Order: sequence, then C-alpha cells, then structure tokens
Amino acid sequence: MIESLNKAFCALPGVGNKTAQRFVYHLLERNREGGFELAKALVDAMEHVQSCHSCRTLSEQQICTICANSTRDHSQLCIVETPTDIHAIEQSGVYSGLYFVLSGYLSPIDGIGADELGLDDLAQKLSNNSVSEIILATNATVEGEVTAHYISTMARQFEVKITRIAHGIPIGGELEYADMNTIAHALSGRKNYD
Repeated sequence: MIESLNKAFCALPGVGNKTAQRFVYHLLERNREGGFELAKALVDAMEHVQSCHSCRTLSEQQICTICANSTRDHSQLCIVETPTDIHAIEQSGVYSGLYFVLSGYLSPIDGIGADELGLDDLAQKLSNNSVSEIILATNATVEGEVTAHYISTMARQFEVKITRIAHGIPIGGELEYADMNTIAHALSGRKNYD
C-alpha cells in the first residue's frame, strides 16, 4: 500500500521518488487527517471538474464563470495553452475578454495535432462571426510559435483581427542576463513610448 501511494505521488509533475516518499511518510506519521482531506478533495475534483463547453478550461459547471459573465467582452478571444495561463492573465487584471484553452501545443512527434487541440471547435466559434479579435497567447517556445502560426493561418479565413502577446524583457529584468532570443523578441515587438 505504501509503495502504491508513493507511486501515485510520483505521477505529479516535479515529484520524484524521494519527494513522494516524504509526502507519504508525512501523511502517515504526522497528518492522517490531512491525508483523508486530500483523498476526499482529489476524489471530489476527479468526479466533478470537467472542461467548460465553451472555452475548454477546467470548471465545475458546463459553462465556466468567465464564459458565463455577460460583462466580459465576447468579441475578444485569447488563445492559451493551459488553464493555468488563464489564471496568470486574470491576475494581471487588464484583460476582460474570453478565452480558448488548447490544452497543449502542436507537436507531430508526440502525436498532438489540430484535432487534439480542439481547433475544429475554435473554427466553429470563429464561424459564428461574434469574435472580432484573436489574441494569441501561446508560450514563446518553438512549439508555441508553430501553434500560433497555425492558428493565425486558420483564422485568416474568418476575417478576424489577429494579435500576438508581446514577449521580451520582464519588469525588473536586466539586459545583460537576457538571452539573445528574448532580446530579439523585445526589439521586434517594441512600441511607441508616450
């Protein structure tokens, strides 16, 4: 039983055998009540959390609270790779449109194509003519850039404005520590200084 619990913790990203072992022994030796709470919360989440039928983020309802919010700008659609990307953007407090979650990026080597990312659902959304702007917010990786390019090519047929989030030097960052690709993105994505 201990070994199977250890193996279950290893399924989490970034958790190796030693860390999993610490979790297991901590719960069994010092916090059994916490272990029961964790088990109940996991079972509840696995049974009740699903994908939003509109944006594909994780939700306890068929339509998530963001998609159901009538005060949000339904003409803007921000394309992200994961639900955690939505959380990061929402914390900024500057975006008030809707989202579409890909749950990954294009990677033919890994067998991840347009179908796995729900791009047919995205095309259906765009065909309704309610979206006037797509904001591509995929990560600044090779796969993220390929995915953004694929989506922009697909979206052109729907005559929507296509924008890409800026990538570059973070606030508080120093140029001498930035890699050349980050500097190149920052320079190419520059804007007027008012």
